Order: sequence, then structure tokens, then C-alpha cells
Amino acid sequence: MGTVTIGVSIAVPEPHGSQLQQLRAGFGDAAAHGIPTHVTLLPPTEVDEAALPAIEAHLAEVAAAGRSFPMRLSGTGTFRPLSPVVFVQVVEGAEACTWLQKQVRDASGPVARELQFPYHPHVTVAHGIDDAAMDRAFEELADYEAEWPCTGFALYEQGADGVWRTLREFRFGRPVVPPQAGRDRRGTLPAR
Repeated sequence: MGTVTIGVSIAVPEPHGSQLQQLRAGFGDAAAHGIPTHVTLLPPTEVDEAALPAIEAHLAEVAAAGRSFPMRLSGTGTFRPLSPVVFVQVVEGAEACTWLQKQVRDASGPVARELQFPYHPHVTVAHGIDDAAMDRAFEELADYEAEWPCTGFALYEQGADGVWRTLREFRFGRPVVPPQAGRDRRGTLPAR
């Protein structure tokens, strides 16, 4: 057995996932059709193929301890000039994503690893393309909004063709957390 490149992420559901993927392709990002629209929990990581059963067992434990949560995307952000990325911001659910990614990468688990950059949950909509196209992505999606209940995450493998494919989905073991009472759907307190 050899090595494989895996990743763990929360898929952005339909119709949002396809819409953002098409927009990413329209900005000129060649990777758009090989990468399902997602929020990363474990970035691309090379592992021994023989470790996959242990990794799946670990992820099943993380999911069983997890709880569904509201996820909301709104507006854009960028990592430029540090990294050539424009993204849609995770404005609700970021805390849960941060907790999940720590559990996935836990030092006692089979995919313990350090990150190149501090963790910041987001949905990439442009990566490594020319500055004018990055600016266009940032501006055109500035008013973008999407929300859904996040009920789990998935393990992906990157094929030799560069395409990421789902190996297994993991559902959270506990029910959805309702939005806080007294807040409207955007998470802000209603006017009185």
C-alpha cells in the first residue's frame, strides 16, 4: 500500500455549493470543478493508505460527539497578500468549525498535524488567479448570503487527476442546536 492525500470538510449543500463552484470557475479558477465547495476541517494531508480505517474510526468518534449547528455565510474576505485567496465568510458556525477541526487534528488521533496558517473557517471562491479576477470575486460576492443546518462532515481523497472525491460522510450524533431565542435569522437582536 502507498500513500493517499485526504481532507476533511463540511460540504456546502445545494443549491449553494454548485452556485459557488460555477462562480469560482467563472472567475478563472481552474481548480473549481475538482474541488467540491466546502469549509475545510483538515487541509490536504498525505497519509499511509493502511491508516484509512483508523482515520475513519476516529472521524466517526468526532462526529458522534458533535452536534448539528446553524451555518451561515455572508460577504467576502481575503487572505491577500499572505495567500492569494478570496473567500466567502462563515459568520455563523465558525466556533463549531473551530472545535471540530481541533478534534479532527487532535494530537492523540491518527491525523495529528500542525497547520501552516492559523485556522480560519471560510469557503474559497478564488485561489491563485490574477489580481483583477480576485478583485472581481471579492466585489461580486460581497453581498452573498447562504444558510443551512450543518449536520455532519465528510472524508475526501484527492485522486491522481486532482479531483476530490467523497470517501465517507459522517453525521453528528446529537440534534440540531436551535438559534438563540430573541434573535432574528441573521443573529442580530430585533429592533424594539
